[in-house]
Amino acid sequence: MTMYDKFYINGEWVVPSVTTTQDIINPATEQSIGQVALGSADDVALAVSAARDAFSDWSQTSVDERLAVLERIIALYAERMEEMAQAISAEMGAPLRLARNSQAPIGIVHFKTTRKILQSYRFEEPLGSSYLIKEPIGVCGFITPWNWPMNQIACKVAPALACGCTMVLKPSELAPISAYLFTQIMHEAGVPPGVFNMINGDGPGVGAALTSHPDVDMVSLTGSTRAGIQVSKAAADTVKRVALELGGKSANIILEDADFDAAVAAGAAECFRNTGQSCNAPTRMLVPVHLHDRAVEIAKATAEETISGDPQDKETVIGPLANSAQFSKVQSMIQAAIDEGSELVAGGVGRPAGLEQWYFVKATVFANVTNKMRVAREEVFGPVLAIMPYRDEEEAVTIANDSPYGLAGYVQSGDLEHARQIARKIRAGTIFLNGNNFDPCAPFGGYKQSGNGREWGSFAFHDFLELKGVVGYNPPE
Repeated sequence: MTMYDKFYINGEWVVPSVTTTQDIINPATEQSIGQVALGSADDVALAVSAARDAFSDWSQTSVDERLAVLERIIALYAERMEEMAQAISAEMGAPLRLARNSQAPIGIVHFKTTRKILQSYRFEEPLGSSYLIKEPIGVCGFITPWNWPMNQIACKVAPALACGCTMVLKPSELAPISAYLFTQIMHEAGVPPGVFNMINGDGPGVGAALTSHPDVDMVSLTGSTRAGIQVSKAAADTVKRVALELGGKSANIILEDADFDAAVAAGAAECFRNTGQSCNAPTRMLVPVHLHDRAVEIAKATAEETISGDPQDKETVIGPLANSAQFSKVQSMIQAAIDEGSELVAGGVGRPAGLEQWYFVKATVFANVTNKMRVAREEVFGPVLAIMPYRDEEEAVTIANDSPYGLAGYVQSGDLEHARQIARKIRAGTIFLNGNNFDPCAPFGGYKQSGNGREWGSFAFHDFLELKGVVGYNPPE
C-alpha cells in the first residue's frame, strides 16, 4: 500500500503536524489503494508562511522567467501523461480511455494556453493621463475537487504562476494521487521554494483554516454550492477575494431545426460522460413537445448502449461513481424522481446487471419532467438525464433560465445564427452551440448560485491580479 503521508511546503516534502490518515478507495473495486495524511491548521500556517515569504521575490520575476518555469512544467507533464491518466482512473474511477483522452491531457492544455497568453499579456499600459499597473494579488488558497482533478488544479495553478502569485493547494482528500504526481512535476520543474505548496486534508481540518487565514489574499474553490457558501463566510472576516466555480443544472435546448436524432443522442451521451460527474453536464434536455416521444426513444437507446464497467476495459463508456457518498446520493435522487412521478424510461435505482457491488450505476433517463421536480432543479452529479417538453422557443428559454444555477447551457440548431440568438437569452456563464463543448480560451464560470469569477484563458488572469491606477503618470502638456 502506497503512503501519501507528506506535504509539500517550501520546496520540501515534510511530515504533517499530526498523524491522521485516510484510506484512498478505488471506486471500481472498493479496495484501498493507499493512505493519505490529513493535515491541520498548523500545517496550513506553515504553508501559508512559506508562500508569503516567497511572494516578495516571485512577484517581481520577469515574464521570461515565468515562461521558463511554465515551459519546464509542460515538458515534464507530457513525460508523465500516462502515469497521470492511470492515477486519475484509479482514484476516481474514470474509464482509462477518458483519463487518457481528456482527464490527464486537459491539465497540459491549461498550461499551454496560459503560456501563450503570458507571452503577450500587458501587465502595464497607459490609461488617459494615468497609468494602469496589474500586480499579483498575493498568496492564493486553492481548494479543488475529485471529479476532474487535473482540470481544476491546472486551471488555477497555471494562471496564478503566470501572474506572479504564490499558492497553497488543498486537493480532494478522496482523490489525492494525481495531485501528488502534479506536485512532483512542480518540484522537478524547479518552481522556487514556497511558490507552490500542497497540503492534503478535509474541509474542516484544512479547508476552513486556509480560507480564513489572514495572510491568504485570495481563495479559489471548485465544488458544491454548499461548499462555496461556507468558503465565502469563512473568507469574509478578512475581506479576501473569493472565486467560486460551483454546481450546475445545465439546459440543452434542442431546436426544431436541429439534426434532431443526432442532437438527442449526442446530448444524452454528453450527460452520461464521466459518469455524469461534471458540473456543466447537459442534464436537462429541452425538446419540442411534439418530438418528445422521439427524443425519449433515442435517449433510451443511448442509455442502454452506454456500457458501465471496469475502467481498465477499453469497451467501458462510464465507470463507477467516485465514492460511496456519491453513490448513495445519486441512488436517492433517482428514487426521489420516481417518487415525484417522473417517467422512468431507462436505468433506475440499483447497479447495472453483472456489477452488483461497488459504486457502479445505471445510465438513467426520465421523461415528461417538469421544472418543479427535484430531478430538474437539483444537481444529481450522476448519469441522470431529464427530458422536458416545451411548446415554443420562448417557453424553452424560460425553462432554461428557471434555475438557481447558471453555469452552462447548450443549444442545438441547423441554423447557426438561430442558435446564436437563443444563446444570448440564456442566463449562464458558458453556452455551447451544436456539439462544441470545449474551448480553453473561453471564460468558464457561472451566474447565480453557480459561482462568481471566471477561469480559463486570459479571463483566469483577472482574479489573480490587483489593479493599480497611477494618476498623473502621463499629465497632458
